[in-house]
Amino acid sequence: MAKKGVKVLKGDKKKEKMEDMWLAQIGQRENHRYAWYNSKSSLLIHQLRLDISINCLLRCTRSDYGIIATLNTSFHSLIQSGELYKLRRQMGIVEHWVYFSCNLLVWEAFDPIHRRWMHMPKIQTCESFMCSDKELLAVETQLLVFGKEIMYPTIYKYSILTHTWISGMRMHRPRCLFTSASLGEIRIITGGCDLHRNILSSAELYNSETGRWETIPRMNKARKMCSAVFMEGKFYVIGGIGVESLKTIKSGEVYDLKTKTWYEIPNMYPAPNERVRPTEEPLTADAPPPVAVVNDVLYVADHVLKQVKKYDKEKNLWACGDQLMIIGGLRVLGAGFVEINSWVPKEGHLEWNLVARKPSSSFVYNCEVMGC
Repeated sequence: MAKKGVKVLKGDKKKEKMEDMWLAQIGQRENHRYAWYNSKSSLLIHQLRLDISINCLLRCTRSDYGIIATLNTSFHSLIQSGELYKLRRQMGIVEHWVYFSCNLLVWEAFDPIHRRWMHMPKIQTCESFMCSDKELLAVETQLLVFGKEIMYPTIYKYSILTHTWISGMRMHRPRCLFTSASLGEIRIITGGCDLHRNILSSAELYNSETGRWETIPRMNKARKMCSAVFMEGKFYVIGGIGVESLKTIKSGEVYDLKTKTWYEIPNMYPAPNERVRPTEEPLTADAPPPVAVVNDVLYVADHVLKQVKKYDKEKNLWACGDQLMIIGGLRVLGAGFVEINSWVPKEGHLEWNLVARKPSSSFVYNCEVMGC
């Protein structure tokens, strides 16, 4: 959250010096692109220098930016340029909003700081896209929704800078049932199935700043319905269903962005649920394992045993650990609710905290967290 980022900066002199350097470079970076820099009101805040004004804006929450953009054309241009979000990311100031869908073409957002639910604009598309299975991904300040129009995969892109949906550029190898994870302005997508239901090992990288897809090396194993995270700057793929006998793959893989190579990790997938007989497949074999990373520590949720397990990279083992944030709810006879629970990893007694709840007549179809 933004408040945590501010505390870190105040206690870290090295980051404060880096911050001054970044702010000093703002006026030198492609000045002709930004109307707010060359305009008469480029001071933004009366009687304050540009760098000091932006330093103040960086401390505001994302919810404030909408109101700030209405103050004058300079503020509006600055917010829509995306420059503030780039600086926030470099300085470690991050807010995590939850985006989800309980309806076919309606997405909502939740702001944990202000405890506020927000409706997003509706996607203007054809009926076939509305009825198709969809994937929701977040990367930097964008949301990507993958679906189908008629029979061909389609991507719609939502920008929090403009609050609008537009058609996104298609992947080189369209797919479904894939896995992905974000790191800054990039998102890696790998595995899944093609239009002919073949299980894939291929992977692509999406850059939100250019809006383009780049083909990267293949995984060692083809897999679908797996999970992925970024941990310590590397991309991890866990579990999934393979080609042989359509059984759960026990190994994991890690992609090093620097060397552009994949490495396989034997037996990385958590052991089957204890309630399952040794001769049976795990109850979750047909679904990707729910995983997340907090402070570069990997966690997986076991919904059958109602446990959160922590991954030990050195020993390649899973153990019960601290908790994270989950979104879900209960539906009974057409009525129910959607709720968000959080659990900050720390020492001591583990306890879930209810962040928010709202009535809902449907379950959560898609869910994603955007940090920027």
